[in-house]
Amino acid sequence: MWNKLLKTVPGPRATGNHTCGTVVRLGSSEATPQVSRQARVVVAGAGLLGNSVAYHLADNGWSNVLVLDQSKVGSGTSHFGSGTIGLFKPTPERNIVVESLKLYQRLQDQGHDIGLRRCGSLNLAQTHDRVIALQRRAAYILPTGMAAELIDSETARKLHPFLYTDDLQGAVYVPDDCIADPAAVVQVLASEAKRKGVKYFEGCQVKYINTKNERVYSVETDVGTITCEYFVNCSGMWARELGLKCKPPVRVPAYPAQHYYALTPTLDLPTDDDNLLPCIRDYDSNLYARQYDQSLLVGWFEKDAKPAFEETKDIPKAWQEHLQDDPGHCAALWEKAVDRLPVLRDLRMPTVRNSPDNFTPDGRFIFGESAEVKNYFVACGMNGNPLQGSGGVGKALAEWIVSGTPTIDMLPFNVQRFLDLHNNRQYLQQRIREVVGRQYAILYPNQAEYKFARKLRCSPLYSVLEARGAVFGTKMGYERALYFDADYRRGDPLPTLPEGSFYKPKFFQHMEKEYQACAQHVGIIDISSFSKIEIKPGIQSDAAGSGGNAVLSYLQYMCANDVNIAVGHIVHTGMLNERGGYENDCMLIRQTEESYFMISPSSQQTRIYEWMSRNLPTDASVQLNDVTSMYTVINVVGPKSTLLMSELSNSDVRLAPFSYRKLNIGYASDVMIMSFTHTGMPGYCLYVPSEYALHVYDRLITRGRDYGARDVGTLTQRLLRIDKFIPFWGDELTSMTTPFEAGVFYSVRLDISQLKKKENFIGRQALERQKRDGLRKRLVLFHVEDIDIDKDVWPWGGEPLYRNNEFCGTVTSAGYGFASEKLVCLGYISRPDSNAVRTITTEFIMDKDAVYHIDIAGKRFRLTQYIHPKAAMASANERQDMSKSYRPTVVKEKKQQKS
Repeated sequence: MWNKLLKTVPGPRATGNHTCGTVVRLGSSEATPQVSRQARVVVAGAGLLGNSVAYHLADNGWSNVLVLDQSKVGSGTSHFGSGTIGLFKPTPERNIVVESLKLYQRLQDQGHDIGLRRCGSLNLAQTHDRVIALQRRAAYILPTGMAAELIDSETARKLHPFLYTDDLQGAVYVPDDCIADPAAVVQVLASEAKRKGVKYFEGCQVKYINTKNERVYSVETDVGTITCEYFVNCSGMWARELGLKCKPPVRVPAYPAQHYYALTPTLDLPTDDDNLLPCIRDYDSNLYARQYDQSLLVGWFEKDAKPAFEETKDIPKAWQEHLQDDPGHCAALWEKAVDRLPVLRDLRMPTVRNSPDNFTPDGRFIFGESAEVKNYFVACGMNGNPLQGSGGVGKALAEWIVSGTPTIDMLPFNVQRFLDLHNNRQYLQQRIREVVGRQYAILYPNQAEYKFARKLRCSPLYSVLEARGAVFGTKMGYERALYFDADYRRGDPLPTLPEGSFYKPKFFQHMEKEYQACAQHVGIIDISSFSKIEIKPGIQSDAAGSGGNAVLSYLQYMCANDVNIAVGHIVHTGMLNERGGYENDCMLIRQTEESYFMISPSSQQTRIYEWMSRNLPTDASVQLNDVTSMYTVINVVGPKSTLLMSELSNSDVRLAPFSYRKLNIGYASDVMIMSFTHTGMPGYCLYVPSEYALHVYDRLITRGRDYGARDVGTLTQRLLRIDKFIPFWGDELTSMTTPFEAGVFYSVRLDISQLKKKENFIGRQALERQKRDGLRKRLVLFHVEDIDIDKDVWPWGGEPLYRNNEFCGTVTSAGYGFASEKLVCLGYISRPDSNAVRTITTEFIMDKDAVYHIDIAGKRFRLTQYIHPKAAMASANERQDMSKSYRPTVVKEKKQQKS
């Protein structure tokens, strides 16, 4: 029976009669006009995203825009979606959805019939952990003014009488969630874009993107070539393949998964707004449901999804003809829907619709300017619901094109977060199998690793660390030891990451032992995934600069700190944008007068190389070389690290702070040893040529036994940094935060004399304004008080902060501080909106009358605030001293000497 029902049929149709103005269909006899030979912007793809980008470009006054589609407007899959618009999302994604809803509301208010209706939603919890996940999200949504009400199962049943609720432990009701007609939105956006001057050409296939001087130059189509300044790839399922049709190829890591939904026969439901049923998101059953006219539409984000078009070489243009049926797969999905909505049990089987949609390797949107080609922009990968993201993504991308710089924090979504490995079709097909289900999964912080497409980038130490009990996670495709199972013995089954928790991690005792090694003995951490770039003179090394030193001049312009340091020394600096926000947080090692070695966070490998490349001198006097894979990096941390290193080298390893030398370690030569550890603790970073990695590691572990050496994972390293108030890239340091706001004043030099050629650097003007006008936000370290670490939910990031019961900020990083013996949070705070004074000062933060709290899953805990790590550590030591029980000193009487 299911074979007959698994037919791909058109999705819900628009309720109104919409056209997109005068659209030229080049494949028909009506195509007398010729495609324009020149445009300012060419957009490939006339689905929700392409039309949104075109609409917003036109709304910004850019009329010379062409939208090309290989078939017809809306002929892809973006208008086949559920039509739900959910606001109960993580903060970055929710901000995008809010902008989408504003756009759709504006279109509706203008008289366009797009079926926008406010119905609310019920987000269901079947387990205790799901309740906590919903409570955490509700807590950080509450300060935004959006309603999100925690309710019991009985209230949920009253709001949706068809629900089976006996197995529910609770739910969150979001009254402002909406539904709309995706097909109608597609047509209205195209119509409005056309009215504003955008030209559309249907039946026009893009063949190739030509570049000149590393930027977009022209677009070759099957009906002619169009010169343009900007190209926007919004071609949905075909975006990845179109990205490859360029020199150099542009990576667009997105791939379609089969995505099923069903429309039931009529249930004679009332259709007036007052009686519209709320949308259902049953995360633990991996399904959603919404009212569609007098019926119900049910869809799934199943745990074990199926990639689409595995049997074809490319994504076919006639995609509907190549969809695979899987009756067993869909029958199991339908049973879940029947369990949640028993009314379905009495209905005849519905038609199941297969509407593939693009998913990305990490389940987040993809948009932004490509790393490979300037003015080549990408927008795709809406992960199963194009409607709710397209409006906001189109707005943000159009603003980026118009202004020349992003107007929102792009780190979660930027296409530059990927490497070539992420664009591999086999990799994507494997990863997509679990990405679909992760849309509804509980993603426990630091404890939700991928299962598929693993063991791709591995340190030379991987197998050795695995045999020593390492439990691995992945970052930028790189396998990194999260922690080491201290109970593992060789020959036992390899340890695996346990089920996640919002409470104390199940592997906490292993991390505690790792901390003790770092604090009292020696901890050895493989951090090879860090990005590494050489900056050297180019072919025109005699170019004019600082005494002819083009590399120094370049880096002084790129960096906020003074990088004119002595050879053999190291400087910590940020590379900023014009707003003063971070584009890179790095260490620069001066190897010679004219060459530097740069260390950046793992996730920066693509992004920072592109940023630096686009700011290189035009005379080729400076060159960059990514050497990430050439070195294995071993962090040797702890008070006995110098003793251990001295035993392994015949050279003096007692280096001055922030300096480096090349030494022999064991039999290995040319090992770069650097006197910092990324942890705030004493020790060294060893940059080992990878062919020597196993030898050096073996010497460290073998000789290190006498010094209490222990393997340490990156999760423990993260906690060390939080406890020492060291901000993280991507959490505290973003393109929207400045060094002054992050409290790292030492990494900026505004007072350098002209003799050092530091009179200007990117972002200087913004920092000078901040210094003059004062800060609007400031990073603060908090200790959580009166919390039971064994019984209470921990802070993990994203929690709201309150000052005297007024919302003042959000936690960016959190974890247990082993040194302070406290749960520690970092977070930016600002003055409450009700305050007329906007600047924030140390006096405001540390005011003795200020009382701070954190909301953790609906429960508030008191906080103690610090702006200096030394003060936090001193306070912790004082607490420890006071907590020690009194032990009287025994005084022994001296025996009287015999006379």
